[in-house]
Amino acid sequence: MKIGLFLVLLSDKSLDEALDIAVQEGIEAVELGVGAYPGSAHVDPDRLLGSASERRAFRQKIERRGLTLSALSCHGNPLHPQKRIAKAHHEAFEKALRLANALGVPVVNGFSGCPGEGPKAKYPNWVTCAWPDEYRDLLEWQWKEVVFPYWEEQARLLKRHKVKFAIEMHPGFVVYNNDTLLKLRNGVKNGEWIGANFDPSHLWWQGADPLFAARQLGEEGALFHAHAKDARLDPLNSARDGNLDARSYARIPERSWVFRTVGFGHGVDWWRQFVSVLRTVGYDYVLSIEHEDGLMSPMEGLRKAVQTLKLAVIQEPPGEMFWARE
Repeated sequence: MKIGLFLVLLSDKSLDEALDIAVQEGIEAVELGVGAYPGSAHVDPDRLLGSASERRAFRQKIERRGLTLSALSCHGNPLHPQKRIAKAHHEAFEKALRLANALGVPVVNGFSGCPGEGPKAKYPNWVTCAWPDEYRDLLEWQWKEVVFPYWEEQARLLKRHKVKFAIEMHPGFVVYNNDTLLKLRNGVKNGEWIGANFDPSHLWWQGADPLFAARQLGEEGALFHAHAKDARLDPLNSARDGNLDARSYARIPERSWVFRTVGFGHGVDWWRQFVSVLRTVGYDYVLSIEHEDGLMSPMEGLRKAVQTLKLAVIQEPPGEMFWARE
């Protein structure tokens, strides 16, 4: 399993500078933003799509440094009720698929999206409770009229381009846990092209156990990519207010939970278990570090994450079991 980096951490650097820093810090794979929320600081999708020679030069920059390009990232909301936003994010998604195919990248990471409360809505509406009854009615409308039809069409596109789409299960969008991911995957034709970009940080504060969640998705063949990001629940704020928290991420002392650098929410023993579960269910690809820790600078967070993951990741494939030698 390789230690990777979601390169938006170094968006203030040129691609060459960012790749050099990644290598210096012990990174083995990179994930690049190509549009929507993460932007495309290091990639010009149109330029690469328009020129085979540009694509070769781009890949050579990565490969000559001994790095793997693990995924393209296009985290957006193509189901947004404002047509302008939905159109822009869908076009970025479609372009990401074409670019991944052209570059030979097996997976694009992103979000499922979230519609509004009806055809005339202005903002997304994330339903999290079953009563009053209109919330269930709204949820049924969203899935039946918007979510399933959109992703049915995109699954055909994924199959055509031979690129997998790895959804980051993220609160605020219709796919935020195993149940909703599998609902989407199993609810559309060609759903096997849809799986998870597994990020444990989003599951902890919901009360899910990422080890159990990863095991289920792995057994379903739905683990396509993984992010390495930690989270910490504040025991006092959480005990007082619960974990549903809409305060700004900048208000760290008041929040019930915050994102942390790998190892600062859960120690190396937990990350060793996580790696073991991933490998048990057949995932042996990349753990891509994503930094959103408000208590550390990007470079400090990167270095601390690499230190923890180097202690957790099994670098060599297992040898033959001693009992298999007979």
